[in-house]
Amino acid sequence: MSIKLEHVSYVYMPGTPYEKEALKDVSLEIDKGEFVAVIGHTGSGKSTLVQNLNGLLHPLKGTASLDGTDLSGKTQEAKQARGRIGMVFQYPEHQLFAETVYEDVAFGPRNLGLDNDEMDARVKEAMKFVGLDFETYAHRSPFSLSGGQMRRVAIAGVVAMNPDYLILDEPSAGLDPGSRRAVFAEIMALYKKRGIAIIMVTHSMEDAAKYAKRLLVINKGQIILDGRPGEIFLKEKNRLLEVGMDVPEVYKLADALRAKGLRLPHEITDAKLLLAEVKRRKGLK
Repeated sequence: MSIKLEHVSYVYMPGTPYEKEALKDVSLEIDKGEFVAVIGHTGSGKSTLVQNLNGLLHPLKGTASLDGTDLSGKTQEAKQARGRIGMVFQYPEHQLFAETVYEDVAFGPRNLGLDNDEMDARVKEAMKFVGLDFETYAHRSPFSLSGGQMRRVAIAGVVAMNPDYLILDEPSAGLDPGSRRAVFAEIMALYKKRGIAIIMVTHSMEDAAKYAKRLLVINKGQIILDGRPGEIFLKEKNRLLEVGMDVPEVYKLADALRAKGLRLPHEITDAKLLLAEVKRRKGLK
């Protein structure tokens, strides 16, 4: 089971003075169960890539498919395929519209034609998943909640669709540290429990290193690097710098400690792991 792009190119406003080629002959396959981070500077093609992956945009050239079904098709099969790919846009709380949290989360399942019992069960499960107590929040206005809580409502609305693939465009943008941790805890719980694929667009090298198992680096509409985050951050530092990217601070610190003679493993993805490893090497508790 996989999403596949085959020689995809995408152009905004073709045939006009403002024509811009956003993707150039991109081929890519993402399997269910992967956690993929997509990084690149502003305007590199990240958002265009993921919107082709979920069928919101259709390639000018090439094909985007899910398990062999063309996502740009107009058949019932194509519609069902697109429904298996959920997407949470950047600042998704701006897309909330219903009078209550319940109605907002229920919007997607209702459009799937589910009966009331199944829809109700999905709403309750999705709200539980994102840490929103049903009795407390279901009948409140989503606009009365904090920014982090609104973000959770938006994610719950996508989770309630039971997607096989979940695309997240900057899921932690604009959140305070506590809300960031809470949102990522819920994303990881969803990933581990349901075995879905997570495709996360992010500007945070730290988030990419900590959570993703695979990293895609995009520059000028092309995927220039594709591999494990640790390998890319360790071996492709110069290439990243050339395209305006950087490596996580934890990798820089680990390199500085290695230069001082401390033997450290290469797969250190966050500060807690680094601190624990330094203590272990130094015989500290």
